[in-house]
Amino acid sequence: MRARHDQHFLTDRTAIQRIADAVPITGKRVLEIGPGKGVLTQALLERGATVIAVEIDPLLVDHLTNRFSDEIEGGNLILIHGDATRCALPDFDIVISNLPYSVSSPITFRLLEIGFEVAILMYQWEFARKMMTPAGNPDTGRLSVMVQTYAKVKPLLELPPDAFSPPPEVWSMVVKITPAAPPVWILDRKVYADLVRVLFSQRRKKIRNCLKSAAGIFGREQIDSLIASLDEEILSQRPENLTFEEFTELANALSHE
Repeated sequence: MRARHDQHFLTDRTAIQRIADAVPITGKRVLEIGPGKGVLTQALLERGATVIAVEIDPLLVDHLTNRFSDEIEGGNLILIHGDATRCALPDFDIVISNLPYSVSSPITFRLLEIGFEVAILMYQWEFARKMMTPAGNPDTGRLSVMVQTYAKVKPLLELPPDAFSPPPEVWSMVVKITPAAPPVWILDRKVYADLVRVLFSQRRKKIRNCLKSAAGIFGREQIDSLIASLDEEILSQRPENLTFEEFTELANALSHE
């Protein structure tokens, strides 16, 4: 079966077992995005999980249907043919997935919005590194701010290209994401998400100019009022220089307007 849809099938048996054993899953509903040929799916089922597998490739859906016909009939595997960035998802407790690299960002943002107990996710190594970059760092971006606002991220495992077939051109990393309360209470999560997105869409500009460009989203009067209330020290910073608390303070001020 040839790889399509950005597919790199994990073949390292030790890695598969370590991923499946990363957190207790017996009796849990586990979401697996991009099950591929089902090697991780099999390991999750063997550990007593009910697996919700979402696969976009119709050829792989047929393969999984044939391979796991008994588990599907018994209700231990719920197989969904769809795009995990937008399709309806049943309730789940835990996420364990070798994510398609090309959609890692939208899927991660969607999972954070839905909520989960814990997630064990595989990403490109560089993507995972950026996700764990602390605020106030030149490499800080929308991804790291949004993920670390709502969760703790811990690296678990690094994998070379030859752990996959076909091998990708980069190393991969498995991380554990555990939801956590934001460091400062956020009045409106949508306002916060919109603000972070707007600021990092023009990350080389100073906060004053970034905010001015956001008038179409938040309203000119609200933006002018916010800018007037801020110290020059904040207005002259760039987005990557802000702390999580400062992002929250800006968003909460807009939520009050």
